Amino acid sequence: MKKGKFFSAIALSLVLSMLVVDPVWATTSTDLQQKQNKLEQEEQALKNQKKELEKKKNESQKNLNNANGKVNSIAADQGKTKAAMDETSSAIVSMMADIDLIKEEIEKTEEQIKIKTAEYEEAKQKEDTLYEAMVQRIKYLYEQGESSYIQILLTAADYSDALNKAQYIEQIYEYDREKLKEYVEVKTAADKAKTQLEEEKGQLETSKFEMEEEQQQMEEVLKEYKAKYSDYEVKLAKAKQDAAIYTAQIKSQQSDMAALQKQIASKQNEVNETKKAAQAAREAEEAERKRKSEEAQRASADNGGGSGDSTSSGGSKNSSPPPAPSGGGSGSNIASYACQFVGNPYVSGGTSLTNGADCSGFVYSVYKAFGISVPRTSWEQGNYGTEVSYSDAQPGDVIYYGGHVGIYIGGGQIVHASTQKTGIKYSSAMYRPIICVRRFV
Repeated sequence: MKKGKFFSAIALSLVLSMLVVDPVWATTSTDLQQKQNKLEQEEQALKNQKKELEKKKNESQKNLNNANGKVNSIAADQGKTKAAMDETSSAIVSMMADIDLIKEEIEKTEEQIKIKTAEYEEAKQKEDTLYEAMVQRIKYLYEQGESSYIQILLTAADYSDALNKAQYIEQIYEYDREKLKEYVEVKTAADKAKTQLEEEKGQLETSKFEMEEEQQQMEEVLKEYKAKYSDYEVKLAKAKQDAAIYTAQIKSQQSDMAALQKQIASKQNEVNETKKAAQAAREAEEAERKRKSEEAQRASADNGGGSGDSTSSGGSKNSSPPPAPSGGGSGSNIASYACQFVGNPYVSGGTSLTNGADCSGFVYSVYKAFGISVPRTSWEQGNYGTEVSYSDAQPGDVIYYGGHVGIYIGGGQIVHASTQKTGIKYSSAMYRPIICVRRFV
């Protein structure tokens, strides 16, 4: 083995030994690409699991919101029923007090009726007695005729005495008539008062009956309210139990999602390491091909078989970028092409993919290599093209962070002109808060 071949083999071996790859089979760029594809498929499967879990979590959240809404609705209805129960109870208590007052009024009225009845009976008895006496006197006078008057007058001592006796007789009759009239009036008034009191008693008894009926109805309503309130208690307990179940589901799903996110992040790191390893392997293989080509050219020149006018590719690397790959400016081609310049310098205001570019100059020149014209500044690029969500980002999309841009290459990674210290490099797409994702093709 020639000395040049020996050192090239050692270099290739050292490069591969430094790569974080599976040493069993991932030894060439093709093997590494296959491993990368496998890892990306595994990563996508994890993302699909997470997406499905997010869907279930959203459904659980929707169910929780519905359960909480039901809890609030039932609690509100229960509160209204409680208020109605309190109001009905208060009304029943008020009715019972009114009924007691009516009972007292009935008792008082009955006492007054008794009094008026006694007054009526007394007046009627006096009327009957007086009336009987008058009847007897009239009968006596009628039977005796006018002789009784003459006898009374003849027994008078003088004219004045006779006149007084005649007036006395008239006064007796007048007294009887007045007393009879008085007793009739007392009896009539007592009878009228008794009748009025009996009517009042009847009205009170009617009111008492009606209020007792209403009280009974209110008690039936209260009974229904109490049954409804108890039913709300059961429904409220069930709704709270459902809410607790959905809350537990959400916590469990969030925990599962967090675990999946860690797996996705770990898988992304594996993909990135494998991608770096594949890139390094390609570069090592390219260097080995160039070495072999140069050796062949030198051997041909030593044998007089060539003019030796070939140009070293190393001299042109820093002056002009390699041509864009065939196949057009698809997102994947743009992303793959951009990755070739990892390690090249960052130059403020620069647009050279080999000699140095800033973040927007790097994006500008990568797209320009495919004949695609995009704005020059990061702010303009952050407003150019079509906005897509990060979850729908595809290789070739441009992520704008506010004052900085990078090209998304898939697997949660970007390639970008980072800083003067680090140059063009790979980074996690989430290394800074994302403002938006723009698609130019």
